[in-house]
Amino acid sequence: MTTTERSTTSASNAETESTTGQGALAAAREGADALAGTARDVAGEIATRLPEAAASTRGAVEEATRRIEASSTDALTIGTSLWLGIAIGLLLGGANRILVALALIPAAAMGATLLDRSSTSGSTASPTRNAR
Repeated sequence: MTTTERSTTSASNAETESTTGQGALAAAREGADALAGTARDVAGEIATRLPEAAASTRGAVEEATRRIEASSTDALTIGTSLWLGIAIGLLLGGANRILVALALIPAAAMGATLLDRSSTSGSTASPTRNAR
């Protein structure tokens, strides 16, 4: 009888482990399905708001460009130097490269405007110098 009890007990344990494993697997599947549904909802929400975000970003960039172009050459020189100094300080200080790149964006925008002004004023000043 002892042998029979052991075989009955081990069969019962195997059945319980199998049921528990299937329950855990089913719970994992349900959790994955719920996560996929949430991700789908969030992606849909982002897709509906993306055009609005792009339009507002475009507007902000256009406003910044307008202000940079309206600034004096001295203000652009000072601004470019300031942002280059900040970027170099961040780089030497061991800051993340993303922060250094973000500090270079206004320096590049102001520097490009300065270069555009100098090339424009250089091309208009050349004929005047040749005429004298």
